[in-house]
Amino acid sequence: MFSSSRLPLGAPGVYAVADVAAPRLHPQHMDVCAFVGVAPRGPAYQPVVDRWHPGGHAMMSDEARPYRRSTPVLVHSFDQYRSLFGAFEGPGYLPYTVAMFFEQGGRRAYIVRVVHEYAPPALGDPAPYRDAWAAGAVEGITVGPLGFLARNEGSWGNGLRVEMGYSTYALGFACEDGATVTVDRAGAAPVGTLLRLASAGGDTMLCYVRAVRERRDDFLPGSRWALELEPAPVFAPVRVDSVEAWLGVRDGAGQSERFERMGLTPGHPRAMASLLCDESSLIWPDPAWAGTELWPLQPAVELLHGLSAPFEEGEDRYAELLHEDFFDSGWSAAETDDGAYAAGIAALAACPDVTHVVVPDLYVPAQWAGDDVATEVVRDTAGADFAPCVDVAVPPSAHNLPPSELRQLILDPRHSVDLMAIAALQQQVLDHCEQTAAMVALLDVPPGLSQGQAERWRAQFDSSWGAAYHPWLVASRKLLGGDGTGPGQLRPLPPAAVAAGIIARKEIERGIHFGPANEVARAIVNLAEPQPRDRAGVFHPLGMNCFVRAPDGVELVSARTLSRDRQWRQLSVRRIMLMLRRTLLRETQWAVFEPNGPTLWRDLSHAIENLLLRLFRAGAWAGATPGESYFVSIGREQARLDRGELLVEIGVAPAEPLEFIVLRLRRDGDGTLTLES
Repeated sequence: MFSSSRLPLGAPGVYAVADVAAPRLHPQHMDVCAFVGVAPRGPAYQPVVDRWHPGGHAMMSDEARPYRRSTPVLVHSFDQYRSLFGAFEGPGYLPYTVAMFFEQGGRRAYIVRVVHEYAPPALGDPAPYRDAWAAGAVEGITVGPLGFLARNEGSWGNGLRVEMGYSTYALGFACEDGATVTVDRAGAAPVGTLLRLASAGGDTMLCYVRAVRERRDDFLPGSRWALELEPAPVFAPVRVDSVEAWLGVRDGAGQSERFERMGLTPGHPRAMASLLCDESSLIWPDPAWAGTELWPLQPAVELLHGLSAPFEEGEDRYAELLHEDFFDSGWSAAETDDGAYAAGIAALAACPDVTHVVVPDLYVPAQWAGDDVATEVVRDTAGADFAPCVDVAVPPSAHNLPPSELRQLILDPRHSVDLMAIAALQQQVLDHCEQTAAMVALLDVPPGLSQGQAERWRAQFDSSWGAAYHPWLVASRKLLGGDGTGPGQLRPLPPAAVAAGIIARKEIERGIHFGPANEVARAIVNLAEPQPRDRAGVFHPLGMNCFVRAPDGVELVSARTLSRDRQWRQLSVRRIMLMLRRTLLRETQWAVFEPNGPTLWRDLSHAIENLLLRLFRAGAWAGATPGESYFVSIGREQARLDRGELLVEIGVAPAEPLEFIVLRLRRDGDGTLTLES
């Protein structure tokens, strides 16, 4: 048996109370990456639900309801991503980058779908963002057609079909005072239930339960509940059935939903419009009926069955996307709503566990502006003699390629004006990360740059909140939707997404203090562009992290930030400091209302030092002893104490990853060879 945790008491007297263990701090995980890009489907323009705006049918029937253009969604696998945002059918890089993140070993990712920003509609006017939502209707099942809308914009909604019918359940009842229907349970027929009453002569009528009133039994313990019906019964019923609706929806791509036992009036606990608004990921109820009462076409509801035609008018408005749609000019880090109404990358303010961000569709390189960019050509190189290796991927070319649908996002990094425009857009991403101090931006070095152009691009940045990766990569055709047989298309991938997966993998396997480099990129078969000899050696001092071809595959060989400050040049240093910031902000909230005295000082100091000691033992600090690695100091100035302030100063010396091991081979005069390291 387990011993009691209570203080054992004996004879009356004074007993010492055991000390309460000081709180323990737990390092926050730093492997969650966010991807902001273009997808063929997925949440966009979602009605806001909060304490001022309740959920249910009001999400569509309330014309003044605000909306969220961008909604971050957490996914744990690419299969989950594909069910919500589609696969590789769109023109954006987003699905490719998410697939590579999970392939490299990532486990959690937030997805933000970017759509064009439209002006808010005037009260009573149709919302312009709904113009691209597919629509359909079920006829012959209610009085008037019943319309539905696709959950979000895109041609994907044109594959939707809705099927609807009714089911009935006999209700135990008693008939009192001629036509008053009573039941023995309060929840047998809640308000809003549709009932079908049948007379002894075979007549039927439909009526709604408007109220339920308790009636105490004068002779027996207990109660019965009288149902107030509308319209009022014109006969004494001999049978009462509860009428409920069911609805099924399919998107034509393998996704389906089914809802049972739904009510037809907004006041019902399982109102159809409310269930669709709250639980469906495929359709919305049409605003025209979302807040209204529905009536079946006839009392013989078992004979009613409706199937909509495929939805129509869903459009992919890729051509309207602008670079500005990735940002929210009206949001700032000082906002108090934590990103509840923010759009684009700013919507990530509502996701406190995001640690890195990748924006793969921020621009489309002009040289790869088509959907099919690199045709794989398999050559038979077997022969009797050795010969130089032959690449199996032809370098991408812009010739004879269909133009990208993301027309307004195309920029040519080989032209100086466009290159500076790309750098300005990437700087906006860095600015957001610096303002929020919550995540690190993983950027792609634009493709097709000469050495001089790459150096001019690099000169635009000086921030430890960003890291840059080069060059773009080519992934396995089989991984990205191909069947692995015959010729196919290979698409150059932004390298930052692959790096994000490697960062997550390295932390999960070894810990945050290990530099996320010297790792082979899984499922990467080639570099998208031929690289000059020793390009990585030239880029490394500039803080541009390179993928190179190695005997084991394509390997990431460095992990530096874009900072010119030597103290912040290592990505592992920025990440471990961000982890400390997150841990202290989140796990010391218990100290806010504690008395500012020695007990609080002791508990805080013990908790922080314990965390730093565990990191020291893991090798995260540079010192040989704890005293050389970190310190924790609590300010006890009387003036500060009089103001009720508590200041804790924490100093740490992060260990930089070892980048170079220098070996010296020396031959002495007697011919002895000595190797020194």
